[in-house]
Amino acid sequence: MNGEGAGLRADARRNRHRVLSTAMRHFALHGIGASLEDIAREAGVGAGTLYRHFPSREALLAAALRKRQAELLSQSEEARQIENPDAALAVWIAALQDYLRSFNGLPAPVLEAVKERASPLALSCEQLATITGEFLTRAQEHGSARRSVMANDLFLSVIGIAWVLDRAEACGTTPHVVNEIFAHGYLEGAGSETETRETPSFEMKQTRRMT
Repeated sequence: MNGEGAGLRADARRNRHRVLSTAMRHFALHGIGASLEDIAREAGVGAGTLYRHFPSREALLAAALRKRQAELLSQSEEARQIENPDAALAVWIAALQDYLRSFNGLPAPVLEAVKERASPLALSCEQLATITGEFLTRAQEHGSARRSVMANDLFLSVIGIAWVLDRAEACGTTPHVVNEIFAHGYLEGAGSETETRETPSFEMKQTRRMT
């Protein structure tokens, strides 16, 4: 049980587990805006019991993401074994995007957590931004990523792209096309030629702070 609910009575632990497993299913089906009342009802508990274990939607969401976070951290360790810094960064960004699409709409509360340090999601966001910085630094030292790009800027950009990827096909494009623009830019010959340009692009190496 990895410490969660360890101090609860057996019936309380069962209630917590039912609420959490039901919430994971509802978030997967309906996105992060899933009805908490429906979750409580299907779990066979009252709203008071749900909020006693999970005081807010963010707290419930953070608990529902715990397993996916563990998987993501495992993927980060695998990416660290990749010798080529560019490839390692690309693998990490792909894994991070996949995590941010665990539930439809997830990028929004993650972005809020970046701003609101008190959010239950804030600690994991800080950790993911730090890991992103590790991979970015390697790529910068390798000479393939701009040194002007900050870890937080890149992390925010990945959050934004993940939000778009969930809607890509509905908007007449594909995740592959969006990621191609994100990674390589939209300017012809993007790279050294654009080093002195002030025109912003969606190139990963030229990403600026999202507002």
